[in-house]
Amino acid sequence: MSTTSSRNVERLREAYELWNQTKGRSSDRFIELIAEDFHFGSLGEGRDGRPAYFHSIRSRTDLRAYFDGLTRDWRMIEYVVGEFIAQGDAVVMRGHCSWEFRRTGKVCATPKVDLWRFRDGKVIEFYEMFDTAAMLEATTL
Repeated sequence: MSTTSSRNVERLREAYELWNQTKGRSSDRFIELIAEDFHFGSLGEGRDGRPAYFHSIRSRTDLRAYFDGLTRDWRMIEYVVGEFIAQGDAVVMRGHCSWEFRRTGKVCATPKVDLWRFRDGKVIEFYEMFDTAAMLEATTL
């Protein structure tokens, strides 16, 4: 793994550790990694019944609103990083997480894959994949 790839992985590892330790209440490390011109996407985009914050994001203000909405509506149970795979400017995080939807008390436990792309040490692209059916099930009474 190149020095740049190793550095990107280490910065992400630190952000995920803080994210897990604070049970999602601190997204600051992730936001610090984001470039001014970035794209944030989610497998949850465009799904009927999805919370409003699951949409394409291109500003830091909208990214903060995403994290705020997530922690407003969901309570993190766990967020476990399994491994990082890095090549060039791309990093993949493979793990799993569990969240409780506050309004229903139902839990969504899902594998989690995050795709990251860097340019000059900053994130320019992020895409998250998770079990959208489990997420929607947790949101319904």
